[in-house]
Amino acid sequence: FSDPQSLHSHRVRMVLAEKNVTCDIIDVDPLSLPDDVMDLNPYGTVPTLVDRDLALYDSRIICEYLDERFPHPPLLPVDPVSRASTRLYMFRVEHDWYGLVDQILSGGKAATKARKELREGLTAAAPVFAHKPFFMSDEFSLVDASIAPLLWRLPMLGVELSGEAERQVNLYAGSLFTRNGFIASLIEQERE
Repeated sequence: FSDPQSLHSHRVRMVLAEKNVTCDIIDVDPLSLPDDVMDLNPYGTVPTLVDRDLALYDSRIICEYLDERFPHPPLLPVDPVSRASTRLYMFRVEHDWYGLVDQILSGGKAATKARKELREGLTAAAPVFAHKPFFMSDEFSLVDASIAPLLWRLPMLGVELSGEAERQVNLYAGSLFTRNGFIASLIEQERE
């Protein structure tokens, strides 16, 4: 079950596409969830993944489960230290940037401040995006699957970068947006 406008749902769809997992994606309105979601997920949130008798919620948990369940290609490093670092990067993306997106989407004065904070955060991170082909890695990972939906939505969010930061972020974003997994993860609304 997926919300077509949600960063979290898009992240899961991207992981599914990167792993070439065939599944039924049911787009739902998060404000009017079907009874199935409410029966499977005590928090009544999306994304919610159903795999046989297992129901999972929280996009990070779903993404890690998919990486373990479908091990090729791996999206988390093998060694424990690198895995922990990747998990911290995902936490920071979600905590620092996804929360700002929620504030922008809610509108009002908080949106203007959140837009500025997101622009500043991405500008500060721009050299990291340019350092390696993927986020702090030579290989595509769950961190990249977390960042791609956010970068895709920057124009819709009214977040504009400039100068060297814009160039560095656009180079990184371009490498994500041309991946088959990213293209396959987009639904019609996101393509528009």
